[in-house]
This record gives sequence, structure tokens and C-alpha cells, in this order.
Amino acid sequence: MTHRLSKPILLLCALIYGHSLIAQPMTLRDCMDYAVAHATEMRLSAADRSDEHAAHRQALLAAFTPSIGAQSYAYNQYGRNLDPETNTYTDFTTFHNGYSLSGSITLFDGFQALGKIRLAYLQSQKGLSHEQQCADGVRIAVMEAYYQLLYYRQLAEVLRQQCATTDSALTKVRREEELGRKGHADVVQIESELAERQYQLADAEGRRDQALLQLQETLCWPSDRPLLIADQPEELEPLAAPNSQLSTLNSQFSILNSQFSTLNSDRLPAVRIARSELREAEIGVRQARSAWSPTLSLAAGWSTTYYTYPGLEGYTPLPFAQQWHTNGGKYLQLSLNIPLYSRGTRTLALRKSQNERVRAQVRLEQALREDTNALRRATLDVETAEASALKAQRMAQVKQQAFALSQRQFELGLISAIEYQTASQAHLSAQAENLNAQLQLRLKRHLLRYRQTGIL
Repeated sequence: MTHRLSKPILLLCALIYGHSLIAQPMTLRDCMDYAVAHATEMRLSAADRSDEHAAHRQALLAAFTPSIGAQSYAYNQYGRNLDPETNTYTDFTTFHNGYSLSGSITLFDGFQALGKIRLAYLQSQKGLSHEQQCADGVRIAVMEAYYQLLYYRQLAEVLRQQCATTDSALTKVRREEELGRKGHADVVQIESELAERQYQLADAEGRRDQALLQLQETLCWPSDRPLLIADQPEELEPLAAPNSQLSTLNSQFSILNSQFSTLNSDRLPAVRIARSELREAEIGVRQARSAWSPTLSLAAGWSTTYYTYPGLEGYTPLPFAQQWHTNGGKYLQLSLNIPLYSRGTRTLALRKSQNERVRAQVRLEQALREDTNALRRATLDVETAEASALKAQRMAQVKQQAFALSQRQFELGLISAIEYQTASQAHLSAQAENLNAQLQLRLKRHLLRYRQTGIL
């Protein structure tokens, strides 16, 4: 009864969750989680993880369980053949029917089976790191598309306000022209500015729609469902101040050239993958050396046969059940295999495994360097973005005050329409740069936090 009710309950929860996604705007965190859950790369990665887990289980079974097989055969033998009863040659047809059951297990193989288990486990762990690397790439792509959509959405809102302000100014100028206080040239100049603002607004709205489509593609969002995005993303502060973090990184970078293992950079999947590859290469070297080791295996089996002479007059075969027990036999076999000469194949395998270990060590050192340099670059990017955001915010405030003053002066007839248009364009540029600087700062802080903790 409980099992029958579970499916409708799960379906109801899924419907409620789906309606909540449609009704409520999605934050940046919601978008990243949705993309990871529905991305094609993650679905393919899940299939790879299933293969790796199956390979690990197979390695365990191969090491600790015997192989068992059963066989049955039946055939007619014509012409001269050996009589099973008298052990003499005859020239009449014999029918044989046999059954056998056998099993074998390796007792010692130079620890190659244990090496295969460790290798399968490391490949499974490396696969998890690959999966996290893929998920991080999806999250970063969603983050960039999300901030790009926010930029064009907010820019379109700024341009819409600019259009409203310019349209209001045009109405006042036309009234002033009717009263004789303004010339027709001023009206034409404001009309051209309004047309320019409307064109910029249409362009920004088009880019906003394109950014929304790009975000939907990155999320693998259904085309028949609207995507609502929150206007303000959540703020993520880095764990350490940029200046102190940069000084710490400089000291770590000097140590890195002499001792890579002391740097705790396993927070990112790229370094964990490189370290797993080094461990796999070390296991490969031990596996190649164990090829010189003797192997000891144990085998056991049981077999029986049934035979008769079809068409032989006056012959009555023993019953099948009696032959089953009478002809049955058992065996127990202990085998020792000592490798002596393999024409250099084991030596070549060892040489290749040692070279692969060297390559894996070099790749790990390179991954550690790249991780440290990327963290330093991310820290510098945040410092630069913070300085740019402060300057852009200050410039936007100053340009806004200057535009308000120019607007008042234009209404009083103290400046021309061209000067008013110049101040309006400077105000708009400052607002756009401020929007871009603030969103870039948020993006750089997210990336710095990822480089510091490995978490997005």
C-alpha cells in the first residue's frame, strides 16, 4: 500500500516544484543547481561513473571469488574407436554424452589482483573529480550568462528612463519654442537625441533577449516554460582579503618550485585528477614489476559420461543413472607458474610504466603551477575590479549631478541643446560603465571564492 501511494506523492511534489520554479524568480544559485541537474555533460558523466563503479566491483570479484563453469557435450563416433568397457578398438558406432563442473581461483599472482582493485578505485575517484570539473564548468558558464543577462536588463531599464527624461525635455522645448524662448534647432537636436536613445533601447532589449536565450540554452531550460530571473544576485564575499591572500600566494609560489607536495591545492578537481593519475602510474610500475612473480592457482572439478552403442544387436547399455555415478570422477589441481623468459615484453612494460610515472609527475607539477597562478590572477582581478567599481560608481554619481545641473541650465536657456546632449550622453555612458563594473566585481568575487575553496 505504501509503495502504491509513493508514486502519486512523488509526482505531486514534482508538479509543485515545477510550478514554484515558474512562479518564483530564480537566483544565480538556483540557475547553477538546475543546470548541473539537467546538463547533457552531467548526464553523460553519470553514465561514466556507473561504468567505473561496475569496473571496481568486477575487480573485487575477480580477486576474491573463483571462476566456475559447467559443460555438457554429446556426439556420435563412427568407424574404428576405443570401446570404453573393454578398452579395445571396435568398428561400430559409439554415442557419448558427458557433463562436467569445474572451478579455479588464483591464490597468489604477485599482488596484481590487489593492484587492479586499487587502480579501479582510483579511476572511480578520478571519475568523481572529472564529474566535479564538468559541474564547475557548467556553473561558471551559467554564471557568465546570468550576469550578462542582468547587465543588458539593467541597461535597458536605464535607457528606458533616459528615453522618458528626453521625451519630457522634448515636450518642454516644444512649449518653449511656441513661446519664442527656444529655437527650432533646439527642438531638432532634442528630437535626434530621443531617436538615438530609442535606438539604443531597442538594441539593448534585443541583446537582453539574446542573453536570455543563451542562459536558457546553458540551463537546458524547456522552451515551453518562461524563465524568470531575480534582478539582484546574491553576494558572495571571498574568504580572505585580497591583499593578504596575494601575499600568502607569493610565499606559496616560491615554495612551489622546490616542494610541490606541501601545497594543499587539492581543492580543485584539476589538481586531484593529476594527483590520481600519478598514483595510477605508481600502481602501474608495481604491476609491471609483479609480472616477474610466480603465480599459484587452485582448480577443482567433477565430470561424468554416458555412452551406448546405437544399432548394436544384443547390446543393452547400463542405465543412465548408474553410469552417472559409475563414470563420475573428481580432481583437485594446484598449479605453479614461474615466468622465465618473455622476449623482453616484461622489461618493455616496466620501462613504459616508469616513463608514464615521470609524465604523471610532470603533469601534477604543471597543474599545481597553473592552480597557483590562476589563484593569483583571480586575486588581482578582484583587486582591479574593486578599484574599477569604486571609480565607476563615483563617476556615475558625478555625471548624474552634472547632468541634473545641465538639465536645469538648459531649461533656463543658459546652455545650448548640443551641450545638453553631450551631458546626457556622458551620464548614460557613466551609468552603463557603473553597471558593468558592479556586475564584473560580483563575477570576479565568485571566481576568487572558487579558486580559494573549490566551491561555486
